[in-house]
Amino acid sequence: MKRLWTPAWIARHVAMVVLVGGFLALGWWQISRAASGNTLSWAYAVEWPIFAAFVVFVWWREVRHTLRGPAAAAAEPATADDAVVTAGDAASTRTIGAVRRPVRVVRVPAAVDEPVDADLAEYNRYLTWLNANPGAKPGDYPG
Repeated sequence: MKRLWTPAWIARHVAMVVLVGGFLALGWWQISRAASGNTLSWAYAVEWPIFAAFVVFVWWREVRHTLRGPAAAAAEPATADDAVVTAGDAASTRTIGAVRRPVRVVRVPAAVDEPVDADLAEYNRYLTWLNANPGAKPGDYPG
């Protein structure tokens, strides 16, 4: 329970209360507008409480996820398809589950002599340069 009273969680609780209160107030406002003859407001009068319910759903899901914590994830049994790998030193050991998949060999046909397209070759050089310079912008390309 202490996990739900950190400063970040207190901000989440306050945000949930403010959003739900605001959405329900907007729904009530739309009901009053719809009752005075604005037919479009009937759709909004239904929509705002749905938004409020969604906020409560997401908040509740995050609370449940936090309360389960990492201990519940480690306690889940591995299935027959999982390969369990233990990684780490003697001080900290963690278990990582991985799914084993068969390795598929793909045969590539022999290259056929095709005419070289200059635009395609330039584009491939550009892509190679972008791959070699991950932080670069397209305008930085020297070619």
